[in-house]
Amino acid sequence: MPRFPQGLEPALIWQHFQRICSVPHGSGHEAALRASLIEWATERGFEHAVDGVGNLVVRVPATPGCEGRAATVIQGHIDMVCEKEPGLAHDFATDPIQVVLADGVVTAVGTTLGADNGIGVACGMAIADDPGAVHGPLELLCTIDEERGMTGAFGLQPGFVTATRMLNLDTEEEGALYVGCAGGGDVDTRWAVQREAAPAGYVGRTLTVSGLVGGHSGLDIHRNRANAIKRLAWILWRAHLAEIPFQIEHFEGGSMRNAVPRDAWVTLALPGDRAEAFSALVTTLRAEQRALFGRTDPNLALTLAEAPVGTPWTAALTQQVLSAIVATPSGVAAMSPDVAGLVETSNNLGVVRTTEAAVELVNCTRSSRGPDLEALRESIRAIHRLAGAEVILEPSYPGWQPDLSSPLLAQVQAVHEAEFGKPAEVKAIHAGLECGLLKRAYPQMDMISMGPDILGAHSPSERLSVASTANFYRLVKATLAALG
Repeated sequence: MPRFPQGLEPALIWQHFQRICSVPHGSGHEAALRASLIEWATERGFEHAVDGVGNLVVRVPATPGCEGRAATVIQGHIDMVCEKEPGLAHDFATDPIQVVLADGVVTAVGTTLGADNGIGVACGMAIADDPGAVHGPLELLCTIDEERGMTGAFGLQPGFVTATRMLNLDTEEEGALYVGCAGGGDVDTRWAVQREAAPAGYVGRTLTVSGLVGGHSGLDIHRNRANAIKRLAWILWRAHLAEIPFQIEHFEGGSMRNAVPRDAWVTLALPGDRAEAFSALVTTLRAEQRALFGRTDPNLALTLAEAPVGTPWTAALTQQVLSAIVATPSGVAAMSPDVAGLVETSNNLGVVRTTEAAVELVNCTRSSRGPDLEALRESIRAIHRLAGAEVILEPSYPGWQPDLSSPLLAQVQAVHEAEFGKPAEVKAIHAGLECGLLKRAYPQMDMISMGPDILGAHSPSERLSVASTANFYRLVKATLAALG
């Protein structure tokens, strides 16, 4: 078992990140980590409270001489995306994250690292413990279930925190101050499973798409990486166009609504006398897909194997589900006309799963414009209803509109220039930061978002720069010292 890297600086932030990595804290399963944070707060005599949905606030007193300053919220979420390499024997419910250091970058062994947003939470804890930190009263706000649906931010009630300014520590680019983000909402689709005996002479096959890069469905959606669910459905659709009959028995792919699916597999039944034609088509399409996605997903693999003949879906259900997946838009839908290079609207078909009772799809839709968000969600609903499915539009969350006149932004910019000799870039992001929902609960809250360099979030290639983390901590610490 790898030992957590030693000697990293600043020591306090890495010690707290080690603590966070040692406690399983996947989305929806944050209780153990919350208990660990409460233990930390209690040992130091910090007041704390937990609200009705499970959010935690820890109230850190001002350092001597700063008692008269206004309070500041330091906010992050305590859940993480749980993604791992296929076949890895790691149980996110019980196993700690195994962290390694190479070439100045911290990564995990075959899993997501959880720097999103563990390093932000660790930063707030480190500031509270740092004898050299100067700050007014702090409220460390730790929200739950951000990655699955922002449950904590949705449930946050006015009055849980008292400050009117906030540092959100959940972005992933050093040297950038974020002042706006996309809103979003999920589209959940369900078909009741209908099965029938496979016709005489049918054989079973398993078809798998794997080896894709994946990534964050907001931060990486513009990279046009292959979506395993979409690729697999397209291959099956090509078999349909080639008039090779088949019936799906099981379709599985993706694991998180907000992660671009890296692998997907399907078991199906088809006529034995067309099996060779199907195999030949797969061979052709394997070369085609590698040519299309060789630059973004160089390890794309398409494998076909024999399988027992089970009890497949009806031919009608097979066509309904397949048609819906093929027709579902997934990727960038529109770029911002106002901010160069910013994705304005997108959708990620993140999950397909088959249970005993149902076939289910989960789409994660984002937009910085509310009407465009709802228009795209409604178009997906229309597609899936035409395909005979039950469709639910989950509650959407608002975007965060930039306020370039923010006093907090001006103060942090001045600190950044003083510390690093240059102003930070001011940006908006096509990811669902909790700031939009927090702004809804606290309309007067002045807020910005910042973070260190994190690459490959929501995938096992997630990596955190050690040097960037030091600069991030330096900026947060200097900002708090400068705020009146």
